[in-house]
Amino acid sequence: MRRGAGRLGAAAAAAAPHHEAPQQGGGRCSCSAGRAAAGVLPCALAALSPSAARRPASAPQRHPAPVPARWPGPGALPGASPGVRRRRPPRPRPRAGRRGAARLEKLARRPGEPRSFQAVLPPELWIHLAVVACGNRLEETLVMLKSAVLFSHRKIQFHIFTEDSLKPEFDKQLRQWPDSYTKKFEHRIYPITFSVGNPQEWKKLFKPCAAQRLFLPVILKDVDSLLYVDTDVLFLRPVDDIWKLLRLFNSTQLAAMAPEHEIPKIGWYSRFARHPFYGSAGVNSGVMLMNLTRIRSTQFKNSMIPTGLAWEDMLYPLYQKYKNAITWGDQDLLNIIFYFNPECLYVFPCQWNYRPDHCMYGSNCREAEHEGVSVLHGNRGVYHDDKQPTFRALYEAIRDFPFQDNLFQSMYYPLQLKFLETVHTLCGRIPQVFLKQIEKTMKRAYEKHVIIHVGPNQMH
Repeated sequence: MRRGAGRLGAAAAAAAPHHEAPQQGGGRCSCSAGRAAAGVLPCALAALSPSAARRPASAPQRHPAPVPARWPGPGALPGASPGVRRRRPPRPRPRAGRRGAARLEKLARRPGEPRSFQAVLPPELWIHLAVVACGNRLEETLVMLKSAVLFSHRKIQFHIFTEDSLKPEFDKQLRQWPDSYTKKFEHRIYPITFSVGNPQEWKKLFKPCAAQRLFLPVILKDVDSLLYVDTDVLFLRPVDDIWKLLRLFNSTQLAAMAPEHEIPKIGWYSRFARHPFYGSAGVNSGVMLMNLTRIRSTQFKNSMIPTGLAWEDMLYPLYQKYKNAITWGDQDLLNIIFYFNPECLYVFPCQWNYRPDHCMYGSNCREAEHEGVSVLHGNRGVYHDDKQPTFRALYEAIRDFPFQDNLFQSMYYPLQLKFLETVHTLCGRIPQVFLKQIEKTMKRAYEKHVIIHVGPNQMH
C-alpha cells in the first residue's frame, strides 16, 4: 500500500520507486509520462529469487569450517558415529503465488524473532490511501478506514483531508484502535487547500470539499502512486488487491476508474450530460487509482489552447469554461480531461466500484456476479436510509464489529441473517454477490491466524 542483511539490502535497492510499468499495446500518448511505482514489488521479489541469487560458475566456493564431534543427542541414530543425527524431512517449498510481502518479511526476520508488521515492507512500498471528509462525514470515513485495515496485509499510509474542526476527533478515534491494528497503518491529517482559483468556489463544487481530490497530485509531491476513495466506500477484500491494478497500467496510463454505468443507453452521461465525457458512459471517480508522478509530468490535451497544459495549470481554466454545464462537480471535470486524453486512463471492472445502480434495477455487473463485490460504494446516502437495506446492512456490520472478535461469528454470520430481511429488494435477492469476496477474505484471515499464529501442530 526494512535471510541476512546483505540480501535484504539488495532487495531494497532493487525495489526503488518509479519503475516504468510494462506497455500493453497502443502507442505512446501525448502525455509525457513519468515513472510508475507499479513495478516496485515485483522488482524486489525478482532480486530475492533463487535465479537472481545464483552464483556464477567461476565464483570461488566457500568450504565450511570443520565441526567438532559432539555427543549423541536424543535424536541421534542408533549405532551411528558421534555427531550423526537423524535427518529431518525437507521443508515443503512455498506454493506459487505466495504474497511478496510475506517473503520479504521472512527474509527480514532472523530465526526466533517475533513477527513484526513494520519489518515487512520499507516505506516506499506502502499503500497510500487518500480520503476527503467534511461536514458530517466523520463516522462514514472511520468505517471506511476500518474496512481497509481489517483485511489488508501491507502497511497503509492514510492521507486524510478534512476541516479543522474534525482533525482532533479523527486523531483521537484512530489512536483508540487496538495495537494489533494501529501497527498496520500510519495517518496524516491535512487541511483543505486549493492552490489555484477561488477556494470558496472550489469548496462548494458539488459536495463540500469534494474538489480537493483534483489537487492531490499538487499537494502530495512526495507520493508516487495513490488510491483515492470517497467516504462512502467499503473494502470487502484487502486493499492490496486493488493496489495491484497499478501493475496493469501501460506506458501511457496514469489513472484508473470504473465506468459510470454498464449499459450506456440508460446511463446518466449518455442521456443528460451537456459536456464531453469519457467513452460511451463516462467514468465514476469515487474509487480512483492515480500515478501521481506521471500526472505531474504530463502535458494534457485540452479544448482551451492548442498546446498541452500541466495538471495544475489546467484545472481552473477548465472549470471556468464548463462550470455552467457540469452537474457532478469534480467527477465531470475528470470526465472532460480524459475525453481529450483517453489513452491516459485505465478502466477497471465494476466490481471495484459497486454502486446501487448495479443491482437496484436488476443485476448488471457481470464481474461482481462472477467474482463478488470487491469495493462497495454506497453513494446517494444508502448507508443511512432504508432505500437499499443490503448496502446499509454491510455498512452497519463493519461499523459495529468489535476489532478483537471473531470475524465469522461477529460479522459474517450476523450479516447473513440481516440479508434475509432484504430479499424484498432486487439487490437483496443476490446476496452471494455481496458475500463472495468478504467470505474469501475472512477465510484467508482465519487460515493465516490458525496456521501462522497458532501453528498446525496445535490445531488438533
